[in-house]
Parts: sequence; C-alpha cells; structure tokens
Amino acid sequence: MALQAASLVSSAFSIPKEGKSSASSFKDSSLFGVSLPDHHAKADFSSSVLRCKREFNQRNVAIRAQTTATTSPAVNVASPSGKKTLRKGCVVITGASSGLGLATAKALAETGKWHVIMACRDFLKAERAAKSAGITKENYTIMHLDLSSLDSVRQFVDTFKRSGRPLDVLVCNAAVYQPTAKEPSYTAEGFELSVGTNHLGHFLLSRLLLDDLNQSDYPSKRLIIVGSITGNTNTLAGNVPPKANLGDLRGLAGGLNGLNTSSMIDGGDFDGAKAYKDSKVCNMLTMQEFHRRYHEETGITFASLYPGCIATTGLFREHIPLFRLLFPPFQKYITKGYVSEDEAGKRLAQVVSEPSLTKSGVYWSWNKDSASFENQLSKEASDEKKARKMWEISEKLVGLA
Repeated sequence: MALQAASLVSSAFSIPKEGKSSASSFKDSSLFGVSLPDHHAKADFSSSVLRCKREFNQRNVAIRAQTTATTSPAVNVASPSGKKTLRKGCVVITGASSGLGLATAKALAETGKWHVIMACRDFLKAERAAKSAGITKENYTIMHLDLSSLDSVRQFVDTFKRSGRPLDVLVCNAAVYQPTAKEPSYTAEGFELSVGTNHLGHFLLSRLLLDDLNQSDYPSKRLIIVGSITGNTNTLAGNVPPKANLGDLRGLAGGLNGLNTSSMIDGGDFDGAKAYKDSKVCNMLTMQEFHRRYHEETGITFASLYPGCIATTGLFREHIPLFRLLFPPFQKYITKGYVSEDEAGKRLAQVVSEPSLTKSGVYWSWNKDSASFENQLSKEASDEKKARKMWEISEKLVGLA
C-alpha cells in the first residue's frame, strides 16, 4: 500500500521535462485529476490541494482495506481454475500407518495446507506412526478402515460422512503382498486376500465416496490409485515371472473363493506373487475406467502412479529373508531404481497437490532426475474392454449391482 501511495504522489507531482519551477509551469497540468486554469492559479491552488488531499485520503483508506482483505491468512493461493478456498484441503489416505502412505501423509501435513485422514486397520499403530513421523495433531485424524472387509469399508464411509468433513482427494494406497504364500488367504467375504483387499476394497471405497469428491468445492479434486511396475508387462520388472495376467476374468466372475472356481482372477493355480500383480493391474484398469465414466461429468482428476522402487518398505515383510537382505542394494547399485520412502512420499504428495499434475487418466512415473512424466501402461493394464468387464463384475461382487 505504501508503494502504491508513493507511486501516486510521484506521478501527480512530476516535474516537466523543461525543468520549469515557476507557477506558470502548472498552467495546463493536473494534480490528482484536478486541472489548474490560467487565471487565479495561486488562489485556486490551495483549495485544489485540499480537495485532492481529501480524495487521496479516501483512496488511501480504500487501498488499505483492499490490502487487508487480500492478505488475510485464511485465504489460500488461487487454483489454475481461478477458484479460492478458505480452508485446508482434506485428503483420505489408505494404509497411512507405514511405508508410502505414512511418508505421503507426512509430506502433505508438513505443508500446513492439508488435513490428512489416516484410514488404517490398526488405530494404535497409526497413532504411534504419526507421532514418530512428527505429524502435528491438528493436521491428521485417524479413522478405522479394514479393506479386507466390505462391511468395514461401508462403516468407514458412514463415519467419514457423519464427520462433516469435505473430501477433496482420495488416495488408494494400502496393499497386501504375500509372495511366498503356498495357499490363498481370504477376506471376510471370501475373496482371495490380495485382490479382495487391494482391488475390491478400494473399488467399493472409491465408488461410495465418489459423490463426496464430486461435491467438493476445492480447486482440484482427485482420486489417486497407486499402481505398480510389476503389473506393467511392458517393463523389465513386469516381465519377471510370474507375470500379471487377468485372462478372461473367469476367476473374478466366480468370486475368487477357491471353492466353485479358482482363487485367481484368470482361473489358474494360486500364486501369491501373481495375485498381487494382478491386483495392481486391476487398480490401474479401475483408474482408467473411472476416467472414462466420470471425468468429463465431474471434473475429478483420476490418476495412478508408480513412485519408484521402495525396496525397504514393509510391503516386503513376508518375503524370504535373503530377498529382504539383497533386494535394497540390488535396486540401489544395479538397477538404480531405488527410491527412499521419504522421496516416494513426496512424489505421491505431488500427484495429490501439484497444479501441474491435474491431467486425468494419467499413469505418472519419475525419471532419474526425479522429474514426473506421463508413463505408458501395458496393453493389459489399458485394455478398455477388459476394464469395462472387470468393472461390471466388481460391482456385483461388492454389492453395487
């Protein structure tokens, strides 16, 4: 405001180029928009100055009021669409008590611009993790969610809706990985555990919260699903056996219960590592189908991502000890694909909040310089016909059709 006033005074009293300083130099000039006539210049000058001073004071008050309004600490930066928000963004992150989910919660909470709903199965573990990570209490809330139980998913949604909080971003991150399992485990409803949790649990959660996302007045509302390079068969890692393959979805259509049908999506023999990879293909197909069905209508950004290989994450806790010992240095020094939990969390936080990452239908990845780019999904993970069929079967399995 002081700079505006100084500029105004300076322009009003600018000295003519000829450098004249006599009273005649004011004959055809104007002072704050008031012209000085040829006659009675001296007599009118004082009254003109007083009148201008009153006008200047009025403008000064207006400028001060405007400045006070525009610098209120409650107003956040305008979004690319021109909207403003008077509140923090609210993001739900599943599996936020460890690994990528916790690192993302920390990265977002530290900005002071987000309130994180930590949707976790173990309340006490999540509370200890949040405190250990240094997340301040006003920036997070823990809500119970067990994705391996569709009843728990519905209870979470009901609890969230009754909380009165808005939903601006939903991050589907939690995952079960049982690479050494010889026999399948099952969810509360009898689905093979990896697909039942990673895909069906998140599918129901996303569908039930879609309306809340749509009603958000936040500048950029988003639904983000964490994918995996291991489910993308157009990569080297995706071609390590057993490879992801959904086949004709006969196992999924049969309920994955291992009784009347296979516990595997493609109808084959159980393989814990493949079940995880198949679930990640389902996650990426789900994102694509959400984009096709709802983006144009709602404006919601639907995206998936692979933040890099977090070789030290607890996701590998059920792998054999030798693998856990050798995998991190292999990723660090041989493949160069290693990413720390903190770095991966910052990358996912970018997809949650960065204005430059609002494009819908994108599978985000990062290069060696940690710059984000739009990666290509494999034919399997981008098959529109298969995505539509998987969506329709999943609706039936979770009770939405």
